[in-house]
Amino acid sequence: MCNPKLTAVALAAIMVSTGSVFAEGINSYNFKPLDGSARAADWDPASPWKLPKGFRQWVVSDETDLDLYDNGRDDWHDMNTVNETGPMMGRFIYRTHELRNPENQPQGGSVSVVDLQSGETRLLVQDPAYDALDGIRWTPWGSILFAEEIPGGRLLEIFLEADLMTAKEVVDRPAVGRLAHEGIDLDRDGNVYLVDEHRGRTSGCAGAVPCGGGIYRFVPAIKGDLSSGSLYALKVNGADGVGQGEWVGPIDPLTARGSGSAAGAQSYQRPEDLEVIGNTLYVAITEGPSDTRTDGGGTLVFTSELYEGRVIAIDLETLKVTNFVKPGVNVPVEIGMPGEEGHQTGFDSIDNLAEAPNGDLVMIEDNTPSDIWIASQVTNEYGASRYVALFASLTDPEAEGTGIYISPADPKTLYVNIQHSAAEDGDGTWAISREARKEPDTKDHDHEGRKRDK
Repeated sequence: MCNPKLTAVALAAIMVSTGSVFAEGINSYNFKPLDGSARAADWDPASPWKLPKGFRQWVVSDETDLDLYDNGRDDWHDMNTVNETGPMMGRFIYRTHELRNPENQPQGGSVSVVDLQSGETRLLVQDPAYDALDGIRWTPWGSILFAEEIPGGRLLEIFLEADLMTAKEVVDRPAVGRLAHEGIDLDRDGNVYLVDEHRGRTSGCAGAVPCGGGIYRFVPAIKGDLSSGSLYALKVNGADGVGQGEWVGPIDPLTARGSGSAAGAQSYQRPEDLEVIGNTLYVAITEGPSDTRTDGGGTLVFTSELYEGRVIAIDLETLKVTNFVKPGVNVPVEIGMPGEEGHQTGFDSIDNLAEAPNGDLVMIEDNTPSDIWIASQVTNEYGASRYVALFASLTDPEAEGTGIYISPADPKTLYVNIQHSAAEDGDGTWAISREARKEPDTKDHDHEGRKRDK
């Protein structure tokens, strides 16, 4: 039965999401929301993002600076982080490259680094065994976590030399969990939050459906040391993965997907990223309207209502789980493609998350066109954001945006990657800001950003 109060709130929120006034309730950038998603017909490789008036965009570093995979292969820039602590805080941006199948990619997966002050771009680590590198996160103790988005994937930790552009050591952290990793985040106590990027409600595991696709919390035995500790999975008592949650476990980290499900963990449909803001853990459930599942009688049914993609919010104090952004509730459902008759801009297959300067949540779609949305932390009585607005949209006809990130050292700039671009050597990292571009200090560097010989 329709709840009139919820419907009224939903309609009000949807009306402001692509409106003609400044984004009501969203103070991060004080922008006028876009009137709709970008059209591929408007693609300009030099300015691929459709942006609100007053915003600029520029390349931070792309395949013309560092071409890790040559001969026409895309570099698949994926996720971003910067050095968030220390005396040179915010100077270096680190990026994973999501190359898959080491048999066809003999170099294996890579992590690269860009000096935002000089423009120098380097390969940080690469190994033939690295497969589908995805999530990346700076730790409070000054290392970098990155992980593999494959079944049983590893989470690894990079320790850096003093220059922060050279890897001293890379250490596997099996205690944190073998999972199809994507998002990684930490809370102020040093606990690590993880997801299993798996269609747990349709694919299952070992014949069991639902299974996998869970949300996990690793509690280290010693803060700042990920060599040992306990891994827990989120169980939710409620329909559709919302309701009252609890951490179940400890579970076996080497079989985290199956052992988590055996302990009663909630299965979601492709959780891909997460972001801790204050005492709330936000999780992007990418889902996607093409997904299906079986009903109680074993019949395959289409479930677009469940699988359009959404963001859930987990209160880390009470463990209450709510739908924070959901199509048809507080943001429109996407219909068709831009330029098609009957097209409606909407929320579809949400992928990566980032914290905006004032605590709002920034979200980007794993979709074409790839839209960037911003949602206020002000919620209604059901836990849904009251204000969700369309901030940017990607025109590149073959690409998706990914790895949105805002550095605590430079809150006015949004970093975002473009992967598998239609442009030659077009994969790379872009910056979006109202501020003018800060030109790299090229002193003692050549035009490609490499150190000159002295």
